[in-house]
Amino acid sequence: MSRVFTVSVASVYPHYVTKVEKKGRTKDELDEVIAWLTGFDESALARHLADGTTFEDFFAAARLNPAAASITGTVCGVRVEEVEDPLMQKIRYLDKLVDELAQGRPMDKVLRQVV
Repeated sequence: MSRVFTVSVASVYPHYVTKVEKKGRTKDELDEVIAWLTGFDESALARHLADGTTFEDFFAAARLNPAAASITGTVCGVRVEEVEDPLMQKIRYLDKLVDELAQGRPMDKVLRQVV
């Protein structure tokens, strides 16, 4: 079991916010990306952050977007579509979406919407 599974989402979330804001994106856009991936609305996300929910419990409670399987590419040198552990893959999906948001990719592309 990876150590990251027991890390609280709340301990990583501020780093996500800093990363996207440094690149001119907003916390609201980050929250939209998280909502798209997990199905958590603003209040559910706030509750998970306040409760110190671990990544393991966070994704266990999530309703993963069916389009998440279309997330491809690398995070930390690892191809997200090739990650074998289902929980680690979900964490990598989130990391990849945050990276794309921070890189300035248009929101419809980040959210895998067909235009």
